[in-house]
Amino acid sequence: MKKLSIKSLMLSAIIGAAGLLPFGNASIAQEVTLKLHQFLPAQAHVPKNVLAVWAKKIEKQSGGRIKIAMYPSMQLGGKPPELMDQVQDGVVDIIWTVIGYTPGRFPRTEVFELPFMLTNAEAVSRAFWELFEKDMKDNEFKELHVLGAWVHGPGVIHSSTPVNTLADMKGLKVRGASRAVNMLLKELGATPVGMPVPAVAESLSKGVINATTIPWEVVKSLKVPELVHNHTEFTGKALYTVTFGLIMNKDKYESLPDDLKKVIDDNSGAEFSAFAGKTQAAYGPPSREAARKLGNNIITLSAEQSAEWHKAAQPVYDKWAADMDGKGYDGKALIAEAQALIKKYTDAQK
Repeated sequence: MKKLSIKSLMLSAIIGAAGLLPFGNASIAQEVTLKLHQFLPAQAHVPKNVLAVWAKKIEKQSGGRIKIAMYPSMQLGGKPPELMDQVQDGVVDIIWTVIGYTPGRFPRTEVFELPFMLTNAEAVSRAFWELFEKDMKDNEFKELHVLGAWVHGPGVIHSSTPVNTLADMKGLKVRGASRAVNMLLKELGATPVGMPVPAVAESLSKGVINATTIPWEVVKSLKVPELVHNHTEFTGKALYTVTFGLIMNKDKYESLPDDLKKVIDDNSGAEFSAFAGKTQAAYGPPSREAARKLGNNIITLSAEQSAEWHKAAQPVYDKWAADMDGKGYDGKALIAEAQALIKKYTDAQK
């Protein structure tokens, strides 16, 4: 038997070890755990019915090679307005957040938050994603990898005293969901008070505010119907909505092998955004029914009454457009483009 040299034995051992792998080092089955940080309790509708559903799809389609570790209620520290920095800096891998929690940072997203833009959450989410891909992806969001961008269902006023007319807004201290919503509240005669949604319940109970703007779907988890007993909604287009983003650290995304990037890509974009908006809005009616069963006063303004509010809100468009002009954007053109996209996707549903 021929005696093998030490060098040959070493080479054989290396080849043998490589043979244990299916296709060599390039195809090592990389496993990744991604930390997803967000501001609501795990049992709230979006974490439970949007984020968890998305995470399970990612895990299944990756064959278990991607694990999504969910951290609700700011468990990894910080406050909701800090989420965007956390993901950009790589402190966490993925966040879900209200884009308006960082006012001025992503200014063009506000066009979808202007008053009476919302027809329904699915159509507006599709419009938002299209405008994001066209104008924002490589500009405001160039340092981030955006997985989804959507809006919630019709914005509602929840108040300690009934809001039937514009005059009823005078003197109310109202939590505003974003800069654009706060502009609207000020124009309507209320005193806007900015705060993230987790602070709403305590602020209502302590009298810091006596009304809040949030969609129906989140009121139950915040116990808003137990704290205030009047709810004002509108006919036709909604008073307002707010933009959201599911956003990944760009370097983390780029570090993934191509097959895992594809899993992420297959569950990102227009269809996911539309699903998220539609699903979030779908949990509004059950929360509304729960408030009704408590005996709360649900005020639905007629089309004629809603038109009065729409007219009163017109200066918000002008001020916002002028603000965008000052940032180097054509504000009126942005509004017109957003409205055209919303009409396109709303008409497509008919």
